[in-house]
Amino acid sequence: MKKLLICIINWYQKHISVWFASKQIQCKYYPTCSEYAKQAIEKYGVLKGIFLSGWRFLRCNPFSKGGYDPLK
Repeated sequence: MKKLLICIINWYQKHISVWFASKQIQCKYYPTCSEYAKQAIEKYGVLKGIFLSGWRFLRCNPFSKGGYDPLK
């Protein structure tokens, strides 16, 4: 399951994220939300990684300042 999720994220980064970048739509955080999700799943496993990623996605909104937010 872990490898499947990482493959899906890699596919998103390679194909979908590029389209967003061409439209000047970018993640407010560094590392990007998709990279953060990939790191969280690799480090903590599927369940905790998805939870941490979901929390990050909720914080990435128009009212957020964004900035540097590494995985802890």
